[in-house]
Amino acid sequence: MEERNWMQLMTEQNQLSKVLDTNQYTEKFGLMLSEDDAKLLVRERREVLKAEQRVEFGEGILPRLIFAFCDSLYLCQDNYVDILGRLQEIFYLYKNEMMDEITDEELLEFMREQFDTVCFGDLDYLEGTCLDIFAQAIRVGYRGYHQTNGKGEMKKIDLVKRWDRGLFLQALSDLM
Repeated sequence: MEERNWMQLMTEQNQLSKVLDTNQYTEKFGLMLSEDDAKLLVRERREVLKAEQRVEFGEGILPRLIFAFCDSLYLCQDNYVDILGRLQEIFYLYKNEMMDEITDEELLEFMREQFDTVCFGDLDYLEGTCLDIFAQAIRVGYRGYHQTNGKGEMKKIDLVKRWDRGLFLQALSDLM
């Protein structure tokens, strides 16, 4: 068995408890995590943090992801654990891609809005299109999302009309 330090074990135990506590809220949406499901998600958290070379202190993003997405029409008990695992992975990837310029709340708001309104629950589209375009905008200096907390941003960065890099960069400079 892999030897881990006591601090990591305590952090994961705390994370497990916080994730299981979300069941009290999510059950009204028909969503529940078993202890095994929660352990899997906490284990995946550790692996994705390592893969993305991130360190996280405190509660972690998973309970906040759960609260942000649990009332989505695109979640059901059958896909709940898989979607949470993938959302967690996407979140940490794009925190890096956006060079930590965006707050957790802004990223969560953006992800949730796109997941429901543009992606219609399609995680590949969320990751490969919406978040990719938004990350590009942030890397070239776009900061308008601070005023909106991440809400309504894809309307400003039109996917179809501005995909051409030159048009995209011009549109961003117009917004700044």
